[in-house]
Amino acid sequence: LSSPIIKKWMFCLCVFLQLAALERQIFDFLGFQWAPILGNFLQIIVVILGLFGTIQFRPRYIVVYTVWTALWVTWNVFIICFYLEVGGLSKETDLMTFNISMHRSWWREHGPGCIRRVVRPSAPGILDDYSYVSVTGCIIDFQYLEVIHSAIQILLSVSFHFCLYLDS
Repeated sequence: LSSPIIKKWMFCLCVFLQLAALERQIFDFLGFQWAPILGNFLQIIVVILGLFGTIQFRPRYIVVYTVWTALWVTWNVFIICFYLEVGGLSKETDLMTFNISMHRSWWREHGPGCIRRVVRPSAPGILDDYSYVSVTGCIIDFQYLEVIHSAIQILLSVSFHFCLYLDS
């Protein structure tokens, strides 16, 4: 039999997982990062299934959520490695946008304390190109904000499974 206290903790963790995924989804949309947008969307759907499976005790949903969590944690570890440039990865590539566009993390130009300056291109004939952006004064660099987001996702996912383990 399951403990009502653990059920409440699991519900709260599920709400935090959803809020964290929604918050991350918004900022990934602002940066046009299509790979994380797809991952966040799947996370939102599978967390709903996981919560439903836990409350209704549907073992198949719990198994799906468990498998997804392993993939989700792996994805977030990859994002941490990507932004910290571990193992030859470079945050300057268009990997997160599926090489479709040159968009980057929204936090790159809009982080806490960042002062964003648009520098006009020096070449004649290029009037509306604002790709030259100077960012200074950031309190925390954008890659560390992305790492913090991924670390929170990992912590919440592992905590939910810990509660699931305690409940069984």
